[in-house]
Amino acid sequence: MQLERFAMSKLKYCQGTDCHTYTTKDRLKGNGENKTFQTRRRSSFYYGNGNFCSLNCQYDWWVLHGDNAIDHFGRLTEPKHLTEENAWAKDYDWRVNADDSHRYYTVNKITNERRNLTEEQYRDSTYTLNERIT
Repeated sequence: MQLERFAMSKLKYCQGTDCHTYTTKDRLKGNGENKTFQTRRRSSFYYGNGNFCSLNCQYDWWVLHGDNAIDHFGRLTEPKHLTEENAWAKDYDWRVNADDSHRYYTVNKITNERRNLTEEQYRDSTYTLNERIT
């Protein structure tokens, strides 16, 4: 019983504004004549950072709230620029043979300069190479 309550508390609802209007079998809940279509409830969702059960639901939310979200968090008023200094990105080559390891590197998307990385540097989300070595 305790495990059941714990599992139920981890369930969350799809945030799609019209989720309950899509007539799928898994949304139909209730007994006898008291059946209704309801918003999906799951332990995890695959869309919109885990907030939506489908792309339809994600799109419905966006149509209703997208402009407000952009205005709240900051609408772009001028273009962003990718320059030589901020054009570094991590990448890797697939291994050629089963005994080879992946070859990790960082590449400048403007100059195509390439520098090797260790696997640890590649996997470290805080490691960046956004400057040229002189």
